[in-house]
Amino acid sequence: MISTKTSLFRSIALAAALVAALGTVNGRAEDLAAVRTRMEQRLPQLDVLKSKGVIGETNRGLLELRGGDVDAGDAVAAENRDRGIVYAEIAKKTGTSVEQVARHRARQIVASSAPGVWLQKDDGTWYRK
Repeated sequence: MISTKTSLFRSIALAAALVAALGTVNGRAEDLAAVRTRMEQRLPQLDVLKSKGVIGETNRGLLELRGGDVDAGDAVAAENRDRGIVYAEIAKKTGTSVEQVARHRARQIVASSAPGVWLQKDDGTWYRK
């Protein structure tokens, strides 16, 4: 799990650095800093939910409930909202689509996920790493 946390923090830091390097307006940079803070605070809860098999990582770089803990829905929705903000900003600054950014991030997540985490293949089928 430590590698998952480290990878996520690096990815978020990379996204924030990319946005800053490409000339983000101060107000937007502050928004991304708030997003990063929320994501960092949420990470321990998400790691527990992943290890229990309650949530999984989709092939679109988002989280999805896999069953069990319906209370996890709020955390999943909040995380997906924040990921969407980051993906949209990266897409805007790099001249690509949000979909491309999200799919790229999904591949990074697969590579860095801990054993036992639910992951979704490109064809939509689920497996545990």
